[in-house]
Amino acid sequence: MVRAMDHKIAAQRDGARSRAARRSPGPPMPTVDRRIGGVPVRVYQPDATPVIVYLHGGGFVIGDLETHDAQVRRLAAATGARVVAVDYRRAPEHPWPAAVDDTVAVLTALAGQPLAVAGDSSGGMLAALAALRVPGLLAQLLVCPNADLTLSSPSVVSEADNGFLDPAQLREWIGWWVPSPEVRASAAVNLLVADLHGLPPALVVTAEHDPLRDEGEAYVARLTSAGVPVRHWREAGLLHDFPTMRDANPAAAAAEDRFLAAARELLL
Repeated sequence: MVRAMDHKIAAQRDGARSRAARRSPGPPMPTVDRRIGGVPVRVYQPDATPVIVYLHGGGFVIGDLETHDAQVRRLAAATGARVVAVDYRRAPEHPWPAAVDDTVAVLTALAGQPLAVAGDSSGGMLAALAALRVPGLLAQLLVCPNADLTLSSPSVVSEADNGFLDPAQLREWIGWWVPSPEVRASAAVNLLVADLHGLPPALVVTAEHDPLRDEGEAYVARLTSAGVPVRHWREAGLLHDFPTMRDANPAAAAAEDRFLAAARELLL
């Protein structure tokens, strides 16, 4: 049974890398693979400032530095920032809180520099959870973030058949990352019940046909109620994690460009 599960996970990760390899590469720039705070990272534009610590998506299980390389390059090019992409430990081999601990370790090691966090999907949740543990960040820059591991928002049902993000698969991955239902509903990982006071200004972009749309927008509402400055909009007609679709969909490309321009504005 364990061997069959290992094979399934390996196949899912290989599939994610294969899909990414078929996309257009991001802009050329200097990069360095190294360790920061004991955690493997890839640093884009190593001499630039400010610094954005980036957390890739992939359901806490299948994403990695290679699946998001082009996306991170576009973020670095658009903002002019140094971007540190974190190769955090993934489930099921390393359940919660390993990925958050890795993110915090990187942010702590970079302390003393102007720092922001960014992420897409599950990486958006990791970025926000790390911001709860590391004060003084410049911003949180999130695309289609997870916010509620219970997956109880209405859009999880209404957008379940959009053909891109399968909530049933996501539930399985979340169960590997946080096996306890009680912990999944708790303030330790659930952004819809956590105390959000003191978080840095946020840029949050959601997508109309994303099962995670409602929880992302509920996070925006809770940030606003906590007095956190937020810039948010919903991209009409688009699916979850639309930046991965920019090659095939001009609307997705335009949407990512809007996000990148807003990220630059927030960091200036």
